[in-house]
Amino acid sequence: MTDLRCNSQRLWNAHTAMAVFGATPSGGVGRLALTDEDRQARDLFVTWAREAGCEIRIDGVGNIFARRAGTNPAAAPVMTGSHLDTQPLGGRFDGIFGVLAGLEAVRALNDADVHHEKPIDIVCWTDEEGSRFGDGCLGSSAFTGGRTLAETLAMTDADGLSVGSELQRIGYAGPEPVGGYAVDSFFEVHIEQGPILENAGLQIGAVEGAQAATVYEITITGEEGHAGTLPMTLRKDAMRGAAEMIHRVDDVAFEFEPYPVITVGHVRVRPNSRNTIPGQVVFTIDSRHPDTETLAAAGARMVAICEEVSNTQGLGLSINVKGHRDSVAFDTQCIQAVRDAANALGIPHMDIYSGAGHDAIYLARTCPAGMIFVPCEDGISHNEAENARPEDLAAGTDVLMHALLARAGRV
Repeated sequence: MTDLRCNSQRLWNAHTAMAVFGATPSGGVGRLALTDEDRQARDLFVTWAREAGCEIRIDGVGNIFARRAGTNPAAAPVMTGSHLDTQPLGGRFDGIFGVLAGLEAVRALNDADVHHEKPIDIVCWTDEEGSRFGDGCLGSSAFTGGRTLAETLAMTDADGLSVGSELQRIGYAGPEPVGGYAVDSFFEVHIEQGPILENAGLQIGAVEGAQAATVYEITITGEEGHAGTLPMTLRKDAMRGAAEMIHRVDDVAFEFEPYPVITVGHVRVRPNSRNTIPGQVVFTIDSRHPDTETLAAAGARMVAICEEVSNTQGLGLSINVKGHRDSVAFDTQCIQAVRDAANALGIPHMDIYSGAGHDAIYLARTCPAGMIFVPCEDGISHNEAENARPEDLAAGTDVLMHALLARAGRV
């Protein structure tokens, strides 16, 4: 069984072919969900999957399911997959690797004439990144009941275009129901998007779970005034308040063990003029930690800091929680299937936790789920410079294939 391996060159060639759709001048990919570039990637995947003998189904939110039949067609499917969409200036491996690894696993099983009892579905989930319609994991959330079909189709982008209308436009408003049926298990293979595996010199991470995450939106209101005429002592400068809050909020990470990760990555200033004292600043805080209660304690500390600064400086303050998810523990049997596959193949591995959100987190709500990480160069992701080695992608695909077979029941 351990001689069953993927075709590394074919896997690499598939990544190269997919990277054409939305290619950026600096070697990355900008393929937002439900754009023409996304349609092209979807079309190519469907073509390849059909050539591999898969049956294609598309549901009402555009999720694509490519099924390799099992000997028991009534059995609940073993699923694997990820997403085709990217960040506006993203890389060539985030998401797409999980789709192409599933496809390569099926191709390799075909080459070796290997059969299994349960069906295996390769899934392309719609809009994991959330870069266009305002919220991530759109397709997997709808599939697992986190958002209704009507709510999903009504979501709009910055130009007022809805998910529903764009699915119709690109031809991926499918007839199949969204979820509502049994799934045996789900595995997602992904680049780590961090430096831990690379620093450890290991090829495989058996992902134990995903961190809790809370996003806050902080709105500070001061008073606009002329930058040259209003004395410093009379100012209510929203930017000054924001600057102190951001500095002190960042320090909160070092008050807890292990450290949470805290990021202020989005700031809006009004009126955003060089010679006007800012009257309003809005910024976001993205906070994450493996333990939900620790994250809540860090959040309370950050809120207290913002309140203290606003009171001291005489500024208005509004704090809204824009998103939250509890920590997720993946299924112990799925985690063990990943470890067992890596051990059988002689591939060095370690247990690891995910700091990022993934479709597998949503699938874990309704079925046993697990993830496999492989290294990415310098831990860089969500960046045009994102890179991964062909041998690491192949190792992740081999582990995935054997974990799938373990769940699907080789016959």
